[in-house]
Amino acid sequence: MLDINLIRENPQKIKDALAKKEWDVDFTELLIWDAKRKELLVQVENNKAEQNRLSKSVPEIKKSGGNVAEIFAKVKDLGEKNKNNEVLLGEIETKIADFLAVLPNVPDEDLLKGGKENNKVVSTFKEKPVFDFKIKDHVELAESLGLIDFERGAKIAGRGSWIYTGLGARLEWALLNLFITEHLKDGYEFLLPPHLLNEESGYVAGQFPKFKEDVFWLKSVEPERFLLPTAETALVNFHRAEILSEDDLPKKYFAYTPCYRKEAGSYRTEERGTIRGYQFNKVEMFQYTTQENSDVAFAELVAKAENLIKQLGLHYQVSKLAAGDVSHSMARTYDIEVYIPSIGIYKEVSSVSNARDYQARRGMIRYRDKESGKTKFVHTLNGSGLATSRIFPALLEQHQQADGSVLIPECLWPFMGGIKVLKPLKK
Repeated sequence: MLDINLIRENPQKIKDALAKKEWDVDFTELLIWDAKRKELLVQVENNKAEQNRLSKSVPEIKKSGGNVAEIFAKVKDLGEKNKNNEVLLGEIETKIADFLAVLPNVPDEDLLKGGKENNKVVSTFKEKPVFDFKIKDHVELAESLGLIDFERGAKIAGRGSWIYTGLGARLEWALLNLFITEHLKDGYEFLLPPHLLNEESGYVAGQFPKFKEDVFWLKSVEPERFLLPTAETALVNFHRAEILSEDDLPKKYFAYTPCYRKEAGSYRTEERGTIRGYQFNKVEMFQYTTQENSDVAFAELVAKAENLIKQLGLHYQVSKLAAGDVSHSMARTYDIEVYIPSIGIYKEVSSVSNARDYQARRGMIRYRDKESGKTKFVHTLNGSGLATSRIFPALLEQHQQADGSVLIPECLWPFMGGIKVLKPLKK
């Protein structure tokens, strides 16, 4: 949620900043409500002060033989006015909260305006793989190697679903184990959150109310819950409504969960196989930190995501997203995108984002400053570390051999029981 003080101080600046996200907003009504709110608060406080003054005067008036009935009538009248003002105040505060709740985060000043067309590649790793034989796509490789059963996945769950089988299941689990091992090595705390979340969790993450219908809801339970679209939604709520100690920051977590997304892949070549589905596995990194360390934390998360892909020996690029391509609740995002040779394009396997204090304001997540003793909002950051559903096809395609086999990266050997090569099944 945006700090309303920023809008009060310079509404045009915030309007222009949100326009970079292709979001048009008029703050006229909000500022009228805000002014009325202040007016009502002053009236309520003045009336309470006058009530107290009159009430304190009663003993003296009684002592002097005066008539206190008029005093009591005035106190009652002020009470009725305050009652009406507080009703109006509640209505206005609801309007203000609802208005602010749907606004996106302000993008960082250095971001270009517009959408995907203005994303900028800032770095690459390795050269694009070159093959001296006709390559196979990951669907053909996964089936010939006996790694994934797409047909039976669709049979039991519908299009956009698959089943990892045999060595495919072991390879998927090996990837997850590698990611978990590396995060533990770096001092991150491992969490296994629930997959069913309450509505407030979606609100704090900034996904609700605007994107409330983009998740899977379980409407047969009371209260209604939804399937988490990413572990970030759970992790950002871990310290909801808490005041942390500055000495405990940064707090660094990671979680493994399946992710449940409403939008599955189409029949287009670039979304075949495991490229996009209703459910996929992901390890998510998350940090709570101070404003001063926010940019350092962002750089760390980007480096950690990159390091995992480097260990897998995959060619990838890092893209700095333009403001309009940064998600609703984030101020900046870098996407790490692996190359898929069969379709000649890059696909995102990690998005590292900084929400600044946007999510913390929604969830009242604060820390106590050591010097001033005052509370401040934390900054929250997240990054995939990593999602496997696109790493898997990139690994198969980039490491495929002329004989149809696939070389397993050395970093995965310990998690594959020493298996170094995936070989085609005998027909």
